[in-house]
Amino acid sequence: MADIVLEEFFIKRSQQKKKTSPLNYKERLFTLKQRQLSYYDYDAEKGKKKSLKGTVDLEKVKCVEKVLPEANAPPERLFPFQIIYDEGPLYVFAKTDEIRKQWIRKLKEEVQYNKDLLQKYHPCFWADGLWLCCQQEVKQAVGCKVLEMRPRGISSQNSRRKSRKPLPPTPSEEKASRPLPPQPQAQPQPPPPAPQPTSSSAMKVIAQYEYTPMTEQDLGLEVGEEYVILEVASTNWWKARDKYGNEGYIPSNYVMEFRDDGGFLVRDSSKAGKYTVSVFTKVGGNTNGSCRHYNICTNQQGQFYLAEKHNFSNIPELIKYHQHNAAGLASRLKYIVSNTTQSAPSTAGLGYGVWEIDPQHLTCIKELGSGQFGVVKYGKWQGRHDVAIKMIKEGSMSEDDFINEAKVMMNLQHPNLVQLYGVCTKQRPIYIVTEYLSNGCLLDFLRDGIKNPHPVQLLEMCKDVSEGMAYLESQQYLHRDLAARNCLVDSQGTVKVTDFGLSRYVLDDEYTSSAGSKFPVRWSPPEVLLYCKFSSKSDVWAFGVLMWEIYTLGKMPYERLNNTDIVQKVSSGLRLYRPQLANERIYSIMMACWNDKPEDRPTFQELAANVQDLLYDLQ
Repeated sequence: MADIVLEEFFIKRSQQKKKTSPLNYKERLFTLKQRQLSYYDYDAEKGKKKSLKGTVDLEKVKCVEKVLPEANAPPERLFPFQIIYDEGPLYVFAKTDEIRKQWIRKLKEEVQYNKDLLQKYHPCFWADGLWLCCQQEVKQAVGCKVLEMRPRGISSQNSRRKSRKPLPPTPSEEKASRPLPPQPQAQPQPPPPAPQPTSSSAMKVIAQYEYTPMTEQDLGLEVGEEYVILEVASTNWWKARDKYGNEGYIPSNYVMEFRDDGGFLVRDSSKAGKYTVSVFTKVGGNTNGSCRHYNICTNQQGQFYLAEKHNFSNIPELIKYHQHNAAGLASRLKYIVSNTTQSAPSTAGLGYGVWEIDPQHLTCIKELGSGQFGVVKYGKWQGRHDVAIKMIKEGSMSEDDFINEAKVMMNLQHPNLVQLYGVCTKQRPIYIVTEYLSNGCLLDFLRDGIKNPHPVQLLEMCKDVSEGMAYLESQQYLHRDLAARNCLVDSQGTVKVTDFGLSRYVLDDEYTSSAGSKFPVRWSPPEVLLYCKFSSKSDVWAFGVLMWEIYTLGKMPYERLNNTDIVQKVSSGLRLYRPQLANERIYSIMMACWNDKPEDRPTFQELAANVQDLLYDLQ
């Protein structure tokens, strides 16, 4: 029983493998383990499982999603969901929506690394030989609705939400001169633990982004090209070899591993205005596989093709066809290996092994503002990479202690954390060089940058922060000063947490208690105010206050109280009021963060899941 993740009674619908098969509904005991879903007949009188009725290997699951209930469904069948795998859809009915959400979330967490995940799904049932949503009569037909496949826990990398990024153009919207390739709604995934190449079978990857070497040790990447991984030097940097035999270090978050035959991506061709499809294949007995590249061509009628006999009016239709038919390719296009976005992600440092940066390579362009440590400027590294430069005023920081910690901080990498690139410590003042985010501080963005915000926009800000903090939590790393002023906003509207852990090195700032310890009073829980006891649960309290800042569009917490009053009143049970823009469900998350007992507050992983649930319902 120790390896059981979830167990629940559900009504299971028969899979109707033949068009004329009658439907039936039977109650089964479902058991979810880490690698398998099983369902059993159950003897209610004896209170134990009877015969095993079926199993689903989780590695074969392609989609987990809600299903719209049938018309005039009885009460016991109001909360259906589907598990799509090799044999088709498995339909089950939960007793409540909460149980359904719990199972969908957990199943998505368990299958989030599967390589054959769908990008579209059918929101209605397959019944009597057709899909009720789109009336298609082929059971394997591609879904009719774009799937929001985001795991309901810690985020993943390169995430882009549909509220911030428009769906790909429909064929009628595309320009005939250069139609865009499809932007598959692939599931954003957190990076799995770095696989170790073995001597018998080196790991092969394909570049998702172009990478220009920053140091002599680095190796350049070209989008769509194949590379062999020789050594996993660290989680963030791998040693690789290109097709010409050149070797060097590459950022691990710029490449995607091929595992199965038929992985593909669509990319810009070397010829302007053209596109190339890169496909991984194991044809010809090559067990390690290789990458084949096919240029998308046009005929005299302006139609697009990969194989001359199969022409299409636009590229999305071409891709859709070859997802089901090889038609001259080494393999059909089975699964998308890239969820590439317009801009490449940040690297952990400005090149492999670089953490001490030569200040002569930095050009300061304009001042962004000033904080507790000194002036922050926007600049360039080596004249081409955007960076933010914190110039630490002398006497404001315990510099030696920070420098010892900087290497550890550089290895922290997540889409919702501002990346530390390196430091300049051989001069004074010392510099901290980080990722530059063009929309600046979240607090200023809330106060001046948004008008009449949509509920989804505010909730996504909370989600971004919760997921960045969930990653810090997983690394046993405390922030100690989480607040809107310590978050930044990028050009896409994504919020990233910054200055994590820096408050430990403050020598003189405005956050002082009667005992002389340094901390932000308005964002601190009773155990910090009274006993200076920090933990991940004190960060959780601060997250609740940050949510309150978001939903008040940047108001000062306890704005009418001074620090002394706050210590007394919060320790006696005072809590911030519900903001007008926050409904009761959102406010209940804030209140959970402000529980008197630290052990009764949620973890950041639980917070991220709860916020994702709310977002899921809103969308």
